[in-house]
Amino acid sequence: MTHTAVPISFWIAIGNKLVPFRLLLTGIVFSILPDADVVAFKLGIPYESDWGHRGFSHSILFAFSLSVLACVLSARFRTRIEIVLLYLFLSIVSHGVLDAMTTGGLGVGFLIPYSSERFFFELRPIRVSPIGIKNFLTERGVIVLKSEWVNVWIPLLSVSVSIFFLRTLARRIRLARADENKNGTVGSTTRTRK
Repeated sequence: MTHTAVPISFWIAIGNKLVPFRLLLTGIVFSILPDADVVAFKLGIPYESDWGHRGFSHSILFAFSLSVLACVLSARFRTRIEIVLLYLFLSIVSHGVLDAMTTGGLGVGFLIPYSSERFFFELRPIRVSPIGIKNFLTERGVIVLKSEWVNVWIPLLSVSVSIFFLRTLARRIRLARADENKNGTVGSTTRTRK
């Protein structure tokens, strides 16, 4: 569920005026959606196949296509279409980015269908997750969760909360200045009338 850290962090940083709650929930779903490809194991599709785990559903084309499709529903999100497109694209493409920073697997097929090459980043601090919820209830699962907390949640939440406080501070300063200007203008007008 660590993939949800990205849309949640963006939402905290940006605020609910630009990213309404419905869009946040959709972003959360988009951030975990690529892992629906684990059904490939049940269907006998090999891991290294373009249709296998971390294949096409983790590609940039898939992320962009699904985000464009979701823009059809942009009126329901009650925000601008470019916000919907960008937020959902970043939410879903971040899944592959985080997977490319893990210590295991065969890499991520960012360029499928144009190239079947799989990628990892040079920096790979995140322990690879076991597949299946029951596997998280093991000692290895706890190690993975700690790794995700330290390498994903803490950094993202730290940045997003900092941005939130900076936005809040900037808004208060703007309101105080507007109030000063309003009071200053009213005061000078009143003095002129006397």
